[in-house]
Amino acid sequence: MHPDIIRLGVVSLLTDVSSEMIFSVFAVFFTTVVGGSAAALGLVEGLADLSSCSLDYLAGWLSDLTGRRKPLTLLGYGFATAAKLILPLAQTTTGLAVFRIVERLGKSLRGPPRDAWLAALAGPAERGYSFGVHKALDKAGAALGPLIAFALLSIFGDGAQTYHTLFALAVVPALAALVLLMFIGERVRSRDGHNRLLDAWRSLSPGFKRYLAVAAIFSLGYFSFAFLLLRAYQTGFSARDTVLLYALFNGIFVLAAPAVGRLGDRIGRTRLVLVSYGLYLLMCLGFAFGHGKRALIALFALYGIFYSIDEAQSRAFIADVQPQRRATALGTYNLVTGVVYLFASMLAGALWNTGGRTVFALAAATSAVAMFTLLWLRPAGRSEPGRSQAR
Repeated sequence: MHPDIIRLGVVSLLTDVSSEMIFSVFAVFFTTVVGGSAAALGLVEGLADLSSCSLDYLAGWLSDLTGRRKPLTLLGYGFATAAKLILPLAQTTTGLAVFRIVERLGKSLRGPPRDAWLAALAGPAERGYSFGVHKALDKAGAALGPLIAFALLSIFGDGAQTYHTLFALAVVPALAALVLLMFIGERVRSRDGHNRLLDAWRSLSPGFKRYLAVAAIFSLGYFSFAFLLLRAYQTGFSARDTVLLYALFNGIFVLAAPAVGRLGDRIGRTRLVLVSYGLYLLMCLGFAFGHGKRALIALFALYGIFYSIDEAQSRAFIADVQPQRRATALGTYNLVTGVVYLFASMLAGALWNTGGRTVFALAAATSAVAMFTLLWLRPAGRSEPGRSQAR
């Protein structure tokens, strides 16, 4: 494995320590300390999801156009770090909404060029494994962040001052990630001849466009993770315990991501994506009809396995079906799914007063439709080999 894959993984680790210290308590802070409603939370999270993909297509196109990955990656991480300085000053739902939206813009800038950078560093035969290792490091930070938040809440209580202290401390690892990224070198690639936005879209492969249609359908039932944390809180978990559930989810992701990446390299990523949709369907049915804290703990672990496939292997899948203009393809994927996430999260917030069961049942049904659509369209072709295709 190329050492820069590890270095980029450490950058993601430090950034996620920072971000997930905040996100692991954000839903509870928003609804209990500041007094926002579940519907308002759904709107904010949907807008944050939209913000996190709003610049993806542009960032991917610019990265392919210039042949450079690092400048936009660095700008994105820096933008998100600067936004975190807003949070300790936020005292209203409006201030929190501004933070979430602005911080996610940084993610939108860095995502496509960084993932295209990773795809270029990874050989075809180990691309899934390389993405899995990177995402495992990323989620290791996401597991550490909630544990730090849990420790602070345990020591100082869950008062408003503790939250503001936590938000201020979260800036430190974000700054460390920026410093490390500055020292990672980049090999400049050839520039893309398609110098207009529409030309870039038209040149994307039919296989990628078929996969994009499947992903858009699945995204209709893929609402914000904040609702899972809120569901746990309503079931009887304390604010501190929801942080531990979030750490569990991320810990399972870390353990599963390299293994499922290696599996995808061997059996083909179409089958792996299909499995991920099935896991999401089972998880949603569990949240809709399951009872008790033990069941919720198991469901959070199952979600970690699903997410390890969806977050890492979808990018590897796109790199397979779109060997050229990968940053543009990744940006397009993020933009389309992010727009759909907005409506999914808003719908979840509007339906939440029904008790949440309707939300999860609809998500399960959407997953089933996505599974059948994937089998019908087969974005990677009718006979996707496993490792032989990777070579």
